[in-house]
Amino acid sequence: MNSTVGAPIAAVGLAAAPSLLSDRLDTRDDAMRAFEGAREAFIEGNRISMGELAADLGVDRTSLFRWVGNRDALLSEVLWSLAVPTFVQAEHASEHLSGAPRVAAMLTDFVDGLINATYFRTFLRREPARALRLLTTKESPIQRRFLATVEWLVRRELGDEPLGGAIDPAGLAYLLSRVSESFSYADLISGDEPSVERAGAAFRLLLRVDG
Repeated sequence: MNSTVGAPIAAVGLAAAPSLLSDRLDTRDDAMRAFEGAREAFIEGNRISMGELAADLGVDRTSLFRWVGNRDALLSEVLWSLAVPTFVQAEHASEHLSGAPRVAAMLTDFVDGLINATYFRTFLRREPARALRLLTTKESPIQRRFLATVEWLVRRELGDEPLGGAIDPAGLAYLLSRVSESFSYADLISGDEPSVERAGAAFRLLLRVDG
C-alpha cells in the first residue's frame, strides 16, 4: 500500500509492522478496491459492514474475506491509512522546530487530529471495545506501527540517548504513546473528556520542554 505521501515518517510504521493485507494492497487490485470502499464508508461515518461491502463490490462474502482477511484486518488498515496523513500534516506544521519541542508539537497535533476527526469519534462511540483493542493492544498492527513511528521521531530529533540518556528511545516512545492514548481516548478509558491541551502539557513535561 503506497501511503508514504512523499514523507519518510509516513513509511516507518508499515515497514516496522507489515500485515498480510498491507502487502496485498501493493499487488492486488481486488484487495485495493475493497480497501478503498471500506475507507470511503469509514470517512463518511458509516460502520464497515463486510456484507454491504461485498454487495457494493459485486462479490460474495467469501471472496471478500479471501481478498482482505477478516473485518478487524480491514479496519486496522483503514485506521492506519488515516493516521499516516495526520502524522505527515504534523510533520509539515512543525518544520520551524527541532528537538524535543518538535516531538511535543507533532504529537500534540496528532492528538488534535484524532480528537477532532468526526468520523473517528463516531467509530469510537459506536465500537468502543473494538476500537481500544485495535488501537491500544498488539492484537492489530496499529500500536506497533505507532510505536515505531514515535521511536523513529525520537531518534531523529533527540538521538540515541534522549533526555541525557535517562531513557532509551524505545522506552520514551512507549511513554509518549501511552500519553497520546490516555488523552485521545479518555472518554473510553476513564470517562473524562479527551483533551488536546492536557496531552500537550504532558508531552512537554515528559520531554522537558520549557514554556
